[in-house]
Amino acid sequence: MELTHSQQAIAYLVSAVLFIFALKGLTHPATARRGNLFGMLGMAIALGATLLGTEVHDYGLIAVAGALGAAIGIVLALRIQMAAMPQLVAALHSFVGMAAVLVAIGTFINRAQAGTLNGTLMGELSAGIVIGAITFTGSVIAFAKLQGIMSGAPIKFKGQHLLNAAMAIVTVLLAVEFGLTGDVWALVLMTLLAFALGGTLIIPIGGADMPVIISMLNSYSGWAAAATGFTLHNNLLIIVGALVGFSGAILSYIMCRAMNRSILNVVFGGFGTDGGGGDSAGAVAAQKGVKSASVEDAVYWMEDAGKVIIVPGYGMAVAQAQHALKELMELLEARGVAVKFGIHPVAGRMPGHMNVLLAEADIPYDNVLEMDEINPEFQSADVALVVGANDVVNPAAKEDASSPIYGMPILEAGKARQVYFLKRSMRPGYSGVDNLLFYQDNTSLVFGDAKDTIEGMVSALKGGGH
Repeated sequence: MELTHSQQAIAYLVSAVLFIFALKGLTHPATARRGNLFGMLGMAIALGATLLGTEVHDYGLIAVAGALGAAIGIVLALRIQMAAMPQLVAALHSFVGMAAVLVAIGTFINRAQAGTLNGTLMGELSAGIVIGAITFTGSVIAFAKLQGIMSGAPIKFKGQHLLNAAMAIVTVLLAVEFGLTGDVWALVLMTLLAFALGGTLIIPIGGADMPVIISMLNSYSGWAAAATGFTLHNNLLIIVGALVGFSGAILSYIMCRAMNRSILNVVFGGFGTDGGGGDSAGAVAAQKGVKSASVEDAVYWMEDAGKVIIVPGYGMAVAQAQHALKELMELLEARGVAVKFGIHPVAGRMPGHMNVLLAEADIPYDNVLEMDEINPEFQSADVALVVGANDVVNPAAKEDASSPIYGMPILEAGKARQVYFLKRSMRPGYSGVDNLLFYQDNTSLVFGDAKDTIEGMVSALKGGGH
């Protein structure tokens, strides 16, 4: 069976509509599963329509590549831990970027041999190569930072922004040269510079900004796919690439607003920030020391509370404590305690990281509230239980003008009657900023692995608490 161009176009249109429904479904946890199904169905139709098109003449290599890709994907899906999902997403973005580069170079070689190169095609190839190369190396660096292969701290050096600007300008000039003349050396240098630029753009970005960068790289991968669509004259790739590109850019903008940062400030590694001077509020507060508490102390407060708000963070993901939190929630609710979860837009290492983990533990969506919804409730909460979060509850964002996170909206956990902060140690969050919440009079730290600590709370509640 072979599809005509009109039949293939109809199939692509159906796929595009399904992808739009998929994005719509993914806007809320309650409809996310349906959104995923729409996306899978749309991709199946798209692949089928492409394979049955008149352009495909040999299925041998396609079958081999498909089998290898499926095998790798199945193994990853079965073995990947949820805590490692951000680095997996970064790795997948790198595949999209490299695919765009290889498709563009392969198209150039084929069309050059056939003598059918033209200015429009050369421009499309340049765009695909530059965007794809930046996406590839940028995603590799993001993966390495998230995986701990390289430091998550910003890597900066003198003249970094000028170097990036110079490399970007030269890359654009080489792209123009290649587009006008088809010069192979311009192609080679443009590709190498774009690969290098992807790395130098991401290395100065710290871990606290990584959720935004993951979203931005998602956007880049969309534009790389769209450029590939123009190269291959594939309308569906253009549509899907534009959907991913725009949605990733919009999400990045929303997250930057949640951090009171500009996209340029994040993308260019904090360019234009002012370090301030003098002793920070954190340095002054640290002299007061902190109060530590036991599991039994926390249980004593929570079992008699009217409302408990739990703030999950990356520490919860690392400890895989979400299932223990579900059991804790159920035990507290059985005692008449209202339990809610507060989610910050940039908690974790990628957009929606905490929502995914809580959904995995079957925590009801109605119990999970975003920052703007939950903040007014902290004042009436008896206990705020912070599980591995740090920067997103740090009062320094409001009180310390010299802090790098000053101005970032936070979850106002400190307004609860009592705060219990689950921490492995006194180390600051991924941004490296000392947390002033540690030193508030109503805050006590419970040291240890988050999962072990929460399981201890569950055991204490089952045993009758105090």
